[in-house]
Amino acid sequence: MAQAWPGRPAPRSLLPGVPPPGMTLHRAGGTCDLLAAGVGPALAAASVSAALTAAALRGAPYGLVVSAGIAGGFAPAAPVGSLVVADEITAADLGAETADGFLPVTELGFGAVTHRPPGSLVRETAAATGARTGVVLTVSTVTGTAARAAALRARHPRALAEAMEGFGVAEAAAAHGTAVLEIRAVSNPVGPRDRAAWRVGEALGALAEAFGKLAPLLESWKAHDHE
Repeated sequence: MAQAWPGRPAPRSLLPGVPPPGMTLHRAGGTCDLLAAGVGPALAAASVSAALTAAALRGAPYGLVVSAGIAGGFAPAAPVGSLVVADEITAADLGAETADGFLPVTELGFGAVTHRPPGSLVRETAAATGARTGVVLTVSTVTGTAARAAALRARHPRALAEAMEGFGVAEAAAAHGTAVLEIRAVSNPVGPRDRAAWRVGEALGALAEAFGKLAPLLESWKAHDHE
């Protein structure tokens, strides 16, 4: 569903005569659409779920959802400018604080905190783009201290990056039985907040270049052909 190709195609409503609820859906060409789903896991989940529902009602369901954007990278594993593809999409702050530390919601007996994209698609994406493969964390509050960065890395030693939408996108996709992929370009290191060190333009350029390489793969990918 999500692409990062240049151009300004006309937005369209999810349902005829109904304006998009805080989001914009663009036809990106071929069989792919671009959904600007908003910031944060809740809005991303609602937006993606609405798009998936509308497509299903039209009789043209999506076969794959791609969550794409910029992210903070955990140094030195994911430096600024690098690409990361998630083999696990994990909600890092969904749970409870206790006297002994953080407990994920699964340890409270509820829900899930991780979604795993199709392994074959992750491998093919990494091969096509040179992206690093690992865990991408979803947070509702961006990390701004060295202490929180260290705590996240201690709880998630395979984490390469943190962003704000992937888990919400994955939850919506899972509810619709649709495969999901998350790919991120690193714009800043995870840790103390330093706007001067952000390289958003560089990261977006890397993301656009990656999608140029991924276009044939995403257009042709079929869930029933892969694990």
